[in-house]
Amino acid sequence: MAGVTPGEKALDLCCGTGDIAFALNRAGAEVVGLDFSAPMLAVARERGRRAGSAVQFVAGDALEIPFGDSMFDIVTIGYGLRNLASWERGLEEMVRVARPGGRLLALDFGKPEFRLWRGLYFGYLRGVVPLLGRVFSHDSDTHAYILESLQDYPGQRGVAEKLKTMNCRDVVTRNLLGGAMSIHFARKV
Repeated sequence: MAGVTPGEKALDLCCGTGDIAFALNRAGAEVVGLDFSAPMLAVARERGRRAGSAVQFVAGDALEIPFGDSMFDIVTIGYGLRNLASWERGLEEMVRVARPGGRLLALDFGKPEFRLWRGLYFGYLRGVVPLLGRVFSHDSDTHAYILESLQDYPGQRGVAEKLKTMNCRDVVTRNLLGGAMSIHFARKV
């Protein structure tokens, strides 16, 4: 959905260990990955070093992106928007650093519209995910925060509506797994 053209500049916010940043780079973009977590950035840098990647990883806050206005052709965030202190401010910063015509993409967990599926999904997050965390990580809190992080998050509709009120056009939401996850796409005017 990013529609990468070789040579474009991309910024991946909340980049973690670099998966999206590396994918954008493989598609031909010049990529900067930004995250506030030093341990995650260390892993990303080491992965990049081993792979011979040109992705640049920098420490920073997605709510105060340390780059000027209109610098990037593509701005992405994967599984980070709902974790920001203000998801709205995060979107505003994404729009600010995108060039006119630039693409914004946000991948995150969602809130399925179909009530039965939403109940099953939230039940899975409440009961099964902590159990899996305990079995595989010896820590039942591992990933159990996902359900909590969705409580105040507006889900697909809220994010799409916010993008429409901003300096964006071509707003599209692609639901995955029945809305358990979604990808938002928008283009800066």
